[in-house]
Amino acid sequence: VVKTAGAMDVDALCLAGCAASVDAGFISYESQYGLAQRYRRSVQSGLVRANEHACYTVISALRAASYGIPFMPVRGLKVSDLRKVNDYFADVTDPFTGETLAAVRAIRPDFAVVHAQIADSQGNAFFEGPKYEDVLLSRASQKVIVTAERIVGDGYFSGGGCKADIPHFLTAAVVHMPRGAAPGACFGYYEPDDAFIRAFLELKDAEALDRFLSEGGRRL
Repeated sequence: VVKTAGAMDVDALCLAGCAASVDAGFISYESQYGLAQRYRRSVQSGLVRANEHACYTVISALRAASYGIPFMPVRGLKVSDLRKVNDYFADVTDPFTGETLAAVRAIRPDFAVVHAQIADSQGNAFFEGPKYEDVLLSRASQKVIVTAERIVGDGYFSGGGCKADIPHFLTAAVVHMPRGAAPGACFGYYEPDDAFIRAFLELKDAEALDRFLSEGGRRL
């Protein structure tokens, strides 16, 4: 799993036993819901390997993959303990100035699953509002799966009314999935589902998660 900052998405995968490693700068629900306890326990018990980054080193690693290069030089890691806990970093020498910089090796995910507000059946997709790292993920990953709130006609993008953030030739599959970002928020469509999140946080194991989903917890 690769994230700049994650929360319930990573926590749920850990609870279900479906995550082996996580590359991320930050995994937590922040102040409102507290720590991602399933992720924390999975890492502490050795079930999940945490490759700890800063958010900007995840972005740099994805950018390297999108450019087709093996690493990306970064600043700011000279005195960071991240280099002691993650073998993604190494020193490189600037061939022009001789300066020593840190480098982060490229991260190229097998699949990127991104949720957009609008997509067409060909795989063109558009993000309304903030785009965060979703566009970069589509360039860095080997295959892209787009889920979307709305599926529009094939002329929506070609007619010039909207420019695709993800072009069809990068997309392996399109899934019409209204409320696909729930229980999180989707800009312009819905806010986080507080009750669902709090109910999820009470779950203790994978069996409880299965029951929760099968008994209507997936009421999104």
